[in-house]
Amino acid sequence: MGTDRQARATEPPAIVEGAVAGPIEVGPIAHGGHCVARLDGRVVFVRHALPGETVTVRITDTSHERFWWADAATVIAPSPDRVSPPCPIAGVCGGCDFQHVRVDAQRGLKADVVAEQLSRLAGIHRSVTVEAVPGDDGGLGWRTRMRYLLADGRVGMRAWRSGRLVPLPDGGCLLARPEGRDEPFAHTSETGELQVVVASSGMTVLRDGEVLAGKAVVEERASGRAYKVRADGFWQVHPGAADALVEAVMAGLRPETGEHAIDLYCGVGLFAGALVDAGCRVTGVESDRAAVELARGNVPEARFHTGRVERTLGRLPRRADLVVLDPPRTGARAAVVRHVVGLGARRIAYVACDPAALARDLATFADEGYELASLRAFDLFPMTHHIECVAILTPAVRES
Repeated sequence: MGTDRQARATEPPAIVEGAVAGPIEVGPIAHGGHCVARLDGRVVFVRHALPGETVTVRITDTSHERFWWADAATVIAPSPDRVSPPCPIAGVCGGCDFQHVRVDAQRGLKADVVAEQLSRLAGIHRSVTVEAVPGDDGGLGWRTRMRYLLADGRVGMRAWRSGRLVPLPDGGCLLARPEGRDEPFAHTSETGELQVVVASSGMTVLRDGEVLAGKAVVEERASGRAYKVRADGFWQVHPGAADALVEAVMAGLRPETGEHAIDLYCGVGLFAGALVDAGCRVTGVESDRAAVELARGNVPEARFHTGRVERTLGRLPRRADLVVLDPPRTGARAAVVRHVVGLGARRIAYVACDPAALARDLATFADEGYELASLRAFDLFPMTHHIECVAILTPAVRES
């Protein structure tokens, strides 16, 4: 028994959530905004660290047997890319992953993530450059659509992976458009979820979906067209996003007058409008009925179907010259990809907000005979790990 007590006395103390451990050396960036490190042989995904740094970490989640989550606690050897976060609640609020990183270095990290996902999941090996777009001030002041929590006389943001309210600092959220930053403080006596939308046509404020100020349907502009969109509906949140994505899609597709284009997950008709203006005959599909009604008004020259894409494919034309896909974060998935391939399009534009889903779908395209012709990546979400990509696919050239 004495030997057992001695053995137990020399064992390292168990690491529990909230404990500080390390120091450890931080490894590469991973999808999701974390860096990969190892603690006593176990994989730990560390937030608010940078590759190459030496840090101690505070363990935040030990619920997974194969890996843990942690936050950087003390930075012992900082990266030259590290800066002081401009917001006092950065690292506590769940909205920002990269405020501690120089903006140009953030784009380098995102490029690394896209390249790694393409390589690992699709077998595609290429360098990636992340492009900046006009409309933010050094990574701040770009977000046109914001959600806040109201409770107990306070207004704030959600903590990371939590519904806990993190009170806003006095200046408001620095990612929000300046026109709407003060609005949340006028609602501290209320409860629920507050949305502040700064559209091209003005500001709308909603609480739990009810319009408190402004209009329920707002106007946005892109590539010379006006689009009606519900204030609480989907529109890109970066003011430069819609123009950047339309330009990338159209440059990649190279539409010709008279061609037939199919726009899948078309929303209120952003890409359909650009394709019509290029002389194409356009058919769009969107599951959100309200968005389709707006699309029909925004782009009356096109035809639109309401329904989930995977359930609506049979109602579409059997052939198309061009296809645009702008699927949700989960991607288009194999059944939709295979149907799209069967349309025989000469060019396909895939707009992706998740690099892992993009890579999986590109692998399916490759299996079905389409190859990646070009890829552009855009920093539409500065200070966060999120990134948008536009992939152009063409039929693979078969060797004789």
